[in-house]
Amino acid sequence: MASELHPDVAVLAPLLGAWQGPGSGEYPTIESFGYLESVTFGHVGKPFLSYQQKTRDSVTGLPMHAEMGYWRVPSPGRLEIVLAQPTGLAEIYEGAITPVNDALVMDVKSTSIGATSTAKDVSITERTFELDGDELRYTFRMAAVGQPLQHHLSATLHRA
Repeated sequence: MASELHPDVAVLAPLLGAWQGPGSGEYPTIESFGYLESVTFGHVGKPFLSYQQKTRDSVTGLPMHAEMGYWRVPSPGRLEIVLAQPTGLAEIYEGAITPVNDALVMDVKSTSIGATSTAKDVSITERTFELDGDELRYTFRMAAVGQPLQHHLSATLHRA
């Protein structure tokens, strides 16, 4: 028996399910690259959505990155995201959910980044998501390894 979606996260209901699509990345310390991404949002009836993300190289198909976490709506118009990565990073984001015409814009900034002693130095991360029907677009910005805050990733995903 499936659980009913918790009312606190009802605004995020359009995210539920699987998403796939291409993305691209760049940063001053690496070569630019393309990737294929899959994201899944789920729920168990509690006041959060579960989030799983995986990317693979768009040419070789080899795994590249993954992260898992939870999305919460602590009050109307607010969004909190907690993520863990196998690279030794854990990120906490806070920000806003804003309806714009028929789309939903979610803009979050890191409030805390935890790192293992072997993780790369990442000091700031920011993510902007735009959900418009069956299309989910995002950009990811970061300040890392001595570089100032700047664009790193973008992708356009479609409901799978």
